[in-house]
Amino acid sequence: MMMESKKYPESKVHNSTNNSVPLPHLNSSSTVSSSTDSENKRSTWSRQLDFFLSCVGYAVGLGNIWRFPYLCYKSGGGAFLVPYFIFLIICGIPLFFLEMSLGQFGSLGPIAIWKISPIFKGLGFGMAIVSAVVCVYYNVIIAWALYYIYQSYSVSWSSCENSWNTPNCVSQDIVSLQSNFSSVMNQTLLLNSTYRNSSLKALLNISKMTSSEEFWLFKVLQQSAGIESVGTFQWPLVLTLFIAWILIFICVMRGIKSSGKVVYVTATFPYFVLLCLLIRGLTLPGAWNGISFYLSPNWEKLLTFKVWGDAATQIFYSVGAAWGALLTMASYNKFNNNVYRDSLVVPLINCGTSVLAGFVVFSLLGFMAHETGKSIEDVVSEGPGLAFVVYPEAISRLPVSPVWAFLFFFMVFAVGLDTQFGMFETAVSAFVDEYPSFLRKRKTLFTAFLCILMFILGLPCVTQGGVYVVQLMDWYSAAFSLMVISLLETVAVSWVYGVDRFLHDIFLMTKKMPSVWWKLCWCYITPATIIALLLFILVNHTAITYNDYVYPSWSIGIGWIIAMCSITPIPIVGAVILFKEKGNFKQKLINSLRPRPDWGPALEEHRILYRKSIIIVSSKFEQKFAGRTSASMNSSMLKDCAVDQDELNEVLPLQNESTL
Repeated sequence: MMMESKKYPESKVHNSTNNSVPLPHLNSSSTVSSSTDSENKRSTWSRQLDFFLSCVGYAVGLGNIWRFPYLCYKSGGGAFLVPYFIFLIICGIPLFFLEMSLGQFGSLGPIAIWKISPIFKGLGFGMAIVSAVVCVYYNVIIAWALYYIYQSYSVSWSSCENSWNTPNCVSQDIVSLQSNFSSVMNQTLLLNSTYRNSSLKALLNISKMTSSEEFWLFKVLQQSAGIESVGTFQWPLVLTLFIAWILIFICVMRGIKSSGKVVYVTATFPYFVLLCLLIRGLTLPGAWNGISFYLSPNWEKLLTFKVWGDAATQIFYSVGAAWGALLTMASYNKFNNNVYRDSLVVPLINCGTSVLAGFVVFSLLGFMAHETGKSIEDVVSEGPGLAFVVYPEAISRLPVSPVWAFLFFFMVFAVGLDTQFGMFETAVSAFVDEYPSFLRKRKTLFTAFLCILMFILGLPCVTQGGVYVVQLMDWYSAAFSLMVISLLETVAVSWVYGVDRFLHDIFLMTKKMPSVWWKLCWCYITPATIIALLLFILVNHTAITYNDYVYPSWSIGIGWIIAMCSITPIPIVGAVILFKEKGNFKQKLINSLRPRPDWGPALEEHRILYRKSIIIVSSKFEQKFAGRTSASMNSSMLKDCAVDQDELNEVLPLQNESTL
């Protein structure tokens, strides 16, 4: 919650982006009214490793496992890695670094952090809303994984001898027979070709549905014909969804103090499983054919705009920027944490995990293609179809398949849980930090309330038509809104607050001045990339479908309502902030753009350091550049004014003073 406080007279320092950055003139008679100590008291990570593993667990999501491998395969194999890592450098890491630095410096959630520039406060509401909406259906995927974990003991999807199977079911034994029979017939010259072809088609109708697909459609989902036919609740999924929310509550009820311990298992276990599956997969026949399909470079694909757009989109979503989770997790850091190191290492681990997952997926797909006699193009898939149909089919062909099934689906569960922690904590912290006097002491109760609310909102996703609802929410909830939020977030920090001022804030935390590269990215390269991505999404936008099912127009309207829920707060909240300011329109606009007087680090010792540094920068600027016009200002001027370590050390004796 923003507290009323006395505004200071301000001098305008022009930064290198030609923005007017107001710096408060502080002196010994100036006082700052801030939140009470009880409101400011905020948890921090028990260990730096808690934070690091939480970031890794959040960033490494299900998309790393079920989207990146397929995208890499269809977009030029190894050649796809070129645009992928280019966009990681110019867009992914800069966004990651910006959001982490902002959260760590202000120690506030996604809404309250916009004391930095109040007119953009709606971005915080947008982040909280998009995270909450995704939480609703993301936990349904976790519920699916829990159900498959329960079914792993019998690997029920491996045969056609179950009550849910149809006469069209083809088990792995029949498919293997088809493969072997086809091979024998093709090598036997005693039988004429007419008999071979007609008999094989009659005996083995290879267009039929596999047992794993029937298990998914008729046992797990009991899928209806469309979103118009929601049908009845799938009570086993209702139960697993309820269990999933109970687990979420237990893990986050004490905030980062509890979730920070759970990630020691959930963030590391997936790597153990991936390595086990990779080692096992590489020993299977056909595995290397699959890996060859995965990585064989097709350089001509790089000449198509779509491949570059897909690479940029994948990077944008995989690093997890603009959701508010990175900002939230970093806000619990100690002020002097090495945010620069974390912002480089975590995205690199995230991308490395995607590449590793590709080896795991395609080694098993190569094995499955070898077993069934099909080409890899016929067995490859993405999304839930890969995790809940194709991969279970491949696992069922392994010796000791229940063990491998349990490991795989527990990995899916753990990966989903880690991402859910980040998004759910974003929704909680956003409102707790915005209304601390009311919610901070009731955080556990508020957490329970959100869990119950999201469980209820997720119930339509576990009906017979639930998979269509999940697809609708996934299609519209984040794609467009995240681009808008990230673009405005970058503009607000680098152009309105001032990129040089922000670089100086990072210097106060890390004692190192960031290079001009970050300035170029935040001011020009990254915003331009996001704008290009927005255009790419709009140009390539297609009507929502699920397999061959086309959604009715009324459901598309609901989808756009979901999409706009996280965007409409941006102009509405901005207009309210502008209206509440005093003065004429110009004064209102200036006051709503400039930081609040209580903006700065959370702890008093760091706030004093911050204010003293502003005095030093402001006075040095006036002494060195007095009389120069804004047109003559350049990027080196404010860098020359950066506070050096000796000047910061001079501040230390003043840390016990309550006012400056």
